[in-house]
Amino acid sequence: MADEGSGPVDPELPVVRLCVEGMRAEADGQAGRALGLFQQAWEIAADDYEACIAAHYLARHQNSPEETLRWNQECLERADRVGDARVDGFYPSLYVNLGQACRRLGRMAEAHTYFTRAAERVGEAPEGQYGDWNRFAIAEGLRETASEPAGEVFAGEDEAGAEALEGEDAAGGDSARRYLDAAVDGRVRELVARWCARADLMALALTLPAYLGYLGTEGDRVRLRSALHMVHAARRLPDDEQSELGAVIGATALE
Repeated sequence: MADEGSGPVDPELPVVRLCVEGMRAEADGQAGRALGLFQQAWEIAADDYEACIAAHYLARHQNSPEETLRWNQECLERADRVGDARVDGFYPSLYVNLGQACRRLGRMAEAHTYFTRAAERVGEAPEGQYGDWNRFAIAEGLRETASEPAGEVFAGEDEAGAEALEGEDAAGGDSARRYLDAAVDGRVRELVARWCARADLMALALTLPAYLGYLGTEGDRVRLRSALHMVHAARRLPDDEQSELGAVIGATALE
């Protein structure tokens, strides 16, 4: 969201200045001072846009998962009220935060739906490290909640909202995604673990971005297969790993 790298946010807004100061306090280990600054930002917010920014930071400093979820829901509600391009880049991380909050509460079906929505809007996140972080967090959330059905109607959502979500799925949302087969995923993880153990930085550098950011789209599948193929083509691996990697690349899940 308004974190460094999340997109164009006016640094001269009083709310933004307070949040930036709060982030500095966080970095210095002054959690209490940071919370106070974020609370000030919330109290002086002049509109839904500013309230959305402040709520995002307040959510990070709550003492219970229920309150964390409540503030993240507040943040999403304010972004929806803004409804223009200023908040477009916020949505991937908004849905990630909601998914993580629901996951901590054991509400896995809701968490899966939020991670699915984040995946559908990940292209709106700014490019660079912030965008990469969102993609990695979304992929992790989808993997950890993959057995849970999407499309739940949450408290506060009406039938129109549920129908809109169903329409997104029919138009190529979650239903169009093709997640890695569990067996293939395990084999890739085992190879990555071996490369980490011996610090094979080239293999890791080529593979990890595509693997950690795998969201199940055709483009993601192509990127992962291409990355694994480049490692295989370099022929720098021990024979057993070279053979295993070739088998993974040829697996149906990546064809």
